[in-house]
This record gives sequence, structure tokens and C-alpha cells, in this order.
Amino acid sequence: MALKLGYARVSTEQQNLDRQLDALRSAGIQDKNIFCEKMTGTKSHRPQLDALKEKIELARELDAEAEISVTIESLSRLGRSTKDLLNLLDYFKGLGVQLISLKESIDTNTPTGQLLITVLSAISQFERDLIVQRTSEGLKAARARGRKGGRPEVNPKKLETALALYRSQEFSIRQIVEQTGISQATLYRKIKELDSES
Repeated sequence: MALKLGYARVSTEQQNLDRQLDALRSAGIQDKNIFCEKMTGTKSHRPQLDALKEKIELARELDAEAEISVTIESLSRLGRSTKDLLNLLDYFKGLGVQLISLKESIDTNTPTGQLLITVLSAISQFERDLIVQRTSEGLKAARARGRKGGRPEVNPKKLETALALYRSQEFSIRQIVEQTGISQATLYRKIKELDSES
């Protein structure tokens, strides 16, 4: 069994998908197997991308040996960041799915396609290392000026009040945050800590 899927995306409702759809049809993808999206690529959960993944997973369950491919007009249609793109490439690779990008003439089943993934992985690691380095340098510079880095200290009494309200199960998280001034992230972090201790 061979399953040829296509994915097309534009960032806004006003933009047109015709150019991408024409390219996918020319590549032999049937309309019923093309998933179209009108939303920003910065979101990791996109309804049509999720639907595409579901179709892949179902096809793989039905036939472990099926030849499944996903064709896109260009890599930018799939993800807007190196990290996001790599996550999707890893996902496809894990399910034995071939990715074909028409604009860049990339096919992940070829040595050139594998080289691209290696280069993207190196770039992504480089980006992460730069962020760590800049953060470290920023904290060092702040300490030299007498400022402490990291999260601001939380008022223990306010945190205890927030936890008591949470345990009462009478208030929503939003209400607790409004009443105590404790941030939602801090509250969830403390709840998680307490749950792991119990």
C-alpha cells in the first residue's frame, strides 16, 4: 500500500492556498489527501496538521509496511522554527514516513535529505547553546552590579493561602491568582512539588 499525503498552510485567512495546492496536485497528491491550514506556523497544535498525523498513525496501524509520504510546497509551510521543524521530522522518521519538500528539492529518503536533517539538528543545538551562553553572561553581569538573577522570591504566606484555597476546591485557579497575587506558574509548580513528595 502507498499513501501520498500533502500539507499546505498559509499564516492568515486572507492569504491564498492556490499556489501550494497546484504544486501538490502536480506532484500527484489527490485533493482528498491534502490537508489545508490557515494559521500561523508558530503554533505546535494545528488542527489540520494533527489530522494529518492521525491519518498517518491509522495507516501505519493498518499496514506496518505501507509506503507513506508527506509532500509540502516548502519547509517553511511545515514549521517556522528549526526546533519545530526538527520535531516534525523526527516524528515522521519514527513512523517511517518520507517527507518531500518541492521548493527545496528535498526527500528525506535520500542522502541529501538525511544531510539536511543533520545540518538542521546542528543549527538547533547551536541556537540552544547560544541561548544558554547569553543567559549565563546576563546573570553574571547582573550579579556584578549587585542584582540577583532567577525567579523573584515568593511571599510564603501568600503561597500558603493560595494552596489552602486550591485545596478547598471552591475556587478556580484564576480566582486564586487574583485573590493572592501568586502567579499561575508558581502555584502550579508548588502543587506539582507537593504531589511528587506525597
